[in-house]
Amino acid sequence: MSSETIREAVKNAIGYLTEHPDEAKSTDSFATATIEEGLRCKVVGAGGTPIYTDMVTSVGGGNTAPSPGWMLRAATASCVATMVAMKAALEDVELGNVEVTVDSESDDQGILGIDESVPAGPQSVRIRVKVSSSGADPEELKRLVSWAHDHCPLCDLTKREVPMTLETEIG
Repeated sequence: MSSETIREAVKNAIGYLTEHPDEAKSTDSFATATIEEGLRCKVVGAGGTPIYTDMVTSVGGGNTAPSPGWMLRAATASCVATMVAMKAALEDVELGNVEVTVDSESDDQGILGIDESVPAGPQSVRIRVKVSSSGADPEELKRLVSWAHDHCPLCDLTKREVPMTLETEIG
């Protein structure tokens, strides 16, 4: 899509939700994972398109697909990149290259339950954004990237405590 198409779509969404704030909240689409074999999962959503995850062989996986943790980093990277592009289009900033790399540091003692004081998830996350533009000054691009990070739903999810419920059905 062109920047103009993105800009108009975002402006329309902002206008609509400003006039109808009660429609801004919704339940996000589901993702359902099923174990196919070993630690390999097939994940499908409302559209039916599958993705697959697996774990590395050192913990019993087949290493046939990316791990769930990698999928989270990939989702975060693409979310930040998307938010950069949306904000740039909204502000009529012509972007060149946008590249977002996300990595994290983890301690596997947590995920394996070796030490209960060690968190199971990453202990830190790093997001590196490379962005270029022939028309925007570096400070404008830094502000745009900062805004994208602040408004990325996945970054927000990992920065604040979000209530989570667990429902278990046996049988």
